[in-house]
Amino acid sequence: MNNRQRALAVLNYKNYDRLPIVHFGYWHETLAKWANEGHISHEDAKGWGDGNDIDKSISAKLGFDFGWTSKAGSNVEILPSFERRVVEEMSDGARKVLNQYGVIVLEKDGAGSIPMEIDHMLKGRAEWEEHFLPRLQFAPERVGINSELKAKLEDENDLEIRGIYVGSLFGMIRNWLGVEETAYLQVDDPDLFDEIIDTVGNLAYKCAQTAMSITTAFDFGHFWEDICFKSGPLINPRVFNEKVGPHYKRITDLLNKNGINIVSLDCDGMIDALIPTWFENGVNTMFPIEVGTWNASIAPWREMYGRELRGVGGMDKKVFAYDYAAIDAEIERLKPLVALGGYIPCPDHRIPPDAKWENVQYYCEKMRKAFG
Repeated sequence: MNNRQRALAVLNYKNYDRLPIVHFGYWHETLAKWANEGHISHEDAKGWGDGNDIDKSISAKLGFDFGWTSKAGSNVEILPSFERRVVEEMSDGARKVLNQYGVIVLEKDGAGSIPMEIDHMLKGRAEWEEHFLPRLQFAPERVGINSELKAKLEDENDLEIRGIYVGSLFGMIRNWLGVEETAYLQVDDPDLFDEIIDTVGNLAYKCAQTAMSITTAFDFGHFWEDICFKSGPLINPRVFNEKVGPHYKRITDLLNKNGINIVSLDCDGMIDALIPTWFENGVNTMFPIEVGTWNASIAPWREMYGRELRGVGGMDKKVFAYDYAAIDAEIERLKPLVALGGYIPCPDHRIPPDAKWENVQYYCEKMRKAFG
């Protein structure tokens, strides 16, 4: 079997020869460290991207089969994006920067974490209609499937798993407005709140529909959201279900109609309260199942939702910083989860800078032996 066949067999509860060894990419600081240690070149560290040739080369050196985040699809973001510019230079060397989403963030050289949000361009209807709504209109060039990619996707000799990115229905909105303003807008201007959600949902649907008209040679669909924190969602689950749920349903129905039965969704944090909306509206594969401080696992979800709920992720990436014994213990923890079926272990987010190259290699080798 090839890696594509293996992944689809696992997620569809069919027989397979061994489990595919899957990753979720790396922090750039991780790759820079590994380059300094001589494991990869500095050119590869700088040129890495999800699914590109460098990604495949690094995967092979470590022992991974592929990364789950490698997908074709459409640009459903603000188009054109806002021009990045420095708004203010701070006395300590930090900078207030307007980013591509219309958000002013605080940046500082050497900081590896997500920049702190200072302010947001989108504050109400005036900014929405002037700066955002015109940038969220459908255009054919949003759909990034040219004739060369179409031929590759439809080539049965190509052994790569084929995902299609079908958008973000609330995560992008949270990016533009910020968490607090998103919460306030539901009350201060419910009509605008609905209009923003519907605009984003309709654009995502139109892009997916256009992509499906070009080719249906995809193995799974994939959403991105990131709308949960370590203690729960950043939106009221009832509101999310009522306002956003129908848009998921339209898109997953479209995918199903075109023969795509696996639909995964990337959301960090404790996602339990939002799973009902996703699951009931056609999203059946949770990713990356962050172990975090709350011990996320597919096991209780499987008990609640049954075999239709699949998963990719749930491997505690922190063990890459420890030793072989810690990795062995993590693989033992994963064994009963893999035995449930419909589940592919994967580091529960990007591999961080404290990860040791030899530990990641050891993990891939041991996984191949444990689940061969």
